[in-house]
Amino acid sequence: MTFNKTKLALGIAAATLSIAMIAPVQAAGPVDDAAALQLQMQQMADQMKAMQAELDRVKASADKAANANNKVEELDQWMASVKHTPEAIGSKDNAIIVRGGWTQLDHARSDGNVAANGGFLSDNKNASGYYYGGAFDFNVNNDLFGFVDDTSFLVELGVEYSSFGKGVNTLSTSVGSTSPVSTDSRLRINASPKIKFFHGSKFRPWIIPVGLDINILGVPSNAVSVLSSGMQFGGGAEYDIFRGVLLGADARYHYSTGSVNGTPTDGFNLGGYLGFKF
Repeated sequence: MTFNKTKLALGIAAATLSIAMIAPVQAAGPVDDAAALQLQMQQMADQMKAMQAELDRVKASADKAANANNKVEELDQWMASVKHTPEAIGSKDNAIIVRGGWTQLDHARSDGNVAANGGFLSDNKNASGYYYGGAFDFNVNNDLFGFVDDTSFLVELGVEYSSFGKGVNTLSTSVGSTSPVSTDSRLRINASPKIKFFHGSKFRPWIIPVGLDINILGVPSNAVSVLSSGMQFGGGAEYDIFRGVLLGADARYHYSTGSVNGTPTDGFNLGGYLGFKF
């Protein structure tokens, strides 16, 4: 609007100037020569150029002001959008887990054949027991390396203690020990890949295709060996009950290619767990 008014004013001024300059030429009559008329026309042209330059300056100023106003409006809109956008909260995908439950060996430490089944240091015939332990779930990705959407790949590092009751230490009894009873306890350390489904959902089933087990015997085998390696397979499900607090259940089978010098370690775990995501 400012530019149009300025242009109109300059046009009126130019028309008035033209009439004012031409009028003396008409009044003077043929006495004035062509040089005087040419001088007046040159002056008119110079005035028109000056007015055009002023028009260009006014137009440039108007464009600059309009651009500045547009930038201010864009900045105001951006600030308003940032102000009303909620703060993004990163997904909690790692977890600390505390678990426990019932465990069952495929074979008890001793079934009466002391020499063959590791019974020299414990003749425990109980294959059932309990376990408790903990684990750390480390989240690697949530798309199974780009192959499956909403499917997480994790690495579980865990440790668990299990107990299967007490047995008489036959070897200690034979040498006159005053405390021949020993507790048949075990320790397992595992490192396993874990696949969790339904990323972003509160309910998430999962599986362990195959993982590494390290078995440690509390009561040594007949050859006083305490370590063996094996595998574990498992599956379960969990539910986010409140702000990253997980309640879940799992079942696992532990398998070794052989016993620890006559002491079997294969068996099932069935239990539950409480987890905390971070």
